[in-house]
Amino acid sequence: MTTARRHYHITTFGCQMNKADSERMAGVLEDMGFEWSEDPNDADIILYNTCTIRDNAEQKVYSYLGRQAKRKHEKPDLTLIVAGCVAQQEGEALLRRVPELDLVMGPQHANRLKDLLQQVFDGNQVVATEPIHIMEDITKPRRDATVTAWVNVIYGCNERCTYCVVPNVRGVEQSRTPEAVRAEMEELGRQGYKEVTLLGQNIDAYGRDLPGVTPEGRHKHTFTDLLYYVHDVPGIERLRFATSHPRYFTERLIRACAELPKVCEHFHIPFQSGDNEVLKRMARGYTHEKYRRIIDTIREYMPDAAISADAIVGFPTETEAQFENTLKLVEDIGFDQLNTAAYSPRPGTPAALWDEQISEEVKSDRLQRLNHLVAIKAAERSQRYLGRIEEVLVEDQNPKDTTQVMGRTRTNRLTFFTGSINDLKGKLVKVKVTEVRAFSLTGEPLETRAAMAV
Repeated sequence: MTTARRHYHITTFGCQMNKADSERMAGVLEDMGFEWSEDPNDADIILYNTCTIRDNAEQKVYSYLGRQAKRKHEKPDLTLIVAGCVAQQEGEALLRRVPELDLVMGPQHANRLKDLLQQVFDGNQVVATEPIHIMEDITKPRRDATVTAWVNVIYGCNERCTYCVVPNVRGVEQSRTPEAVRAEMEELGRQGYKEVTLLGQNIDAYGRDLPGVTPEGRHKHTFTDLLYYVHDVPGIERLRFATSHPRYFTERLIRACAELPKVCEHFHIPFQSGDNEVLKRMARGYTHEKYRRIIDTIREYMPDAAISADAIVGFPTETEAQFENTLKLVEDIGFDQLNTAAYSPRPGTPAALWDEQISEEVKSDRLQRLNHLVAIKAAERSQRYLGRIEEVLVEDQNPKDTTQVMGRTRTNRLTFFTGSINDLKGKLVKVKVTEVRAFSLTGEPLETRAAMAV
């Protein structure tokens, strides 16, 4: 079969892990000779990389699919693929609902896309959702950005939070070897990338499944050890990581972040609820007191560090008083950013079956109140930047004002300033902050530092 001048389009829903998976699958398709098409209606292969964390993301997938399924009746050689978490969860049920689909594949199978497509081109309808050992990344991802990149370090999750579908759809934890992670980062450094975000569903669990223990009896490969191992990769100026779990977040990791100059002072540590009873029903495995101690320790080592998190309101049985404990935690800690969501029952999770579900009206009211407080606290946190000089890594042009460029501070604050993207992309610029908003800054450039050539 020839693939000359055939096109593909990928639509990605959901988290950074999904975006990283999409980049790898795009890399596979380009290796096979397909070209990217901005317009799905010009594509011969359409791939939806799906998310099942929230119900509305799932519904959106079905509406997109419906349109392309109709198109397939006019263009029978169109190949339709659903990948990611909805694919893993629904499996063959997806084919019954949308018989025009050619391939349904779970997130663990992203690196197998070429083999699976070959089966489709041979005339088969394929479902790949069985648990497998994830193959090492053998493809070069087609990266969406040229300055910052994601690198997976651990796939899957062994936690059993009662609201979360991730362990069912992404499988058990599988860590990549430190050597494989470093090799990918070295290649990114050679290609001119300046910042890498190390990714894992539960990144602090990194290395638990790798062989070996130290004389002190701890795992030989922890996430902290990995940071020490990769922090000096030539060309990479900044390191970030996500997502952390309070249960495994150690002082040793905090100390490493303070010691290693390339690790940015930004921590994303979801707390989900500020009430111990709710945390227990969520099966999170920590108390709000432990969470507060982690943040206190971070601020002892790095007083200026930015803290972001995730929170859920309206979890089954959550009372008004328990919700107010979440508000109290947000008030006390003062997050730089908080991703908030009303609880959404997910198929196959214990909490979805509980009787004491909270009404949509109450969930919506609590979400609104929480978001209001988050914006107030974020605006307060932003005040500390006014008049300060911050180092900004320039990523792109400001889409709303083409005379400006935009990038992020080490603490992950989006920052805008006047300049030419052609001159400044990928550069580290000292910027004096002249204007602060809840979630972004504006400033004046002082000096530009090219990334160190090695």
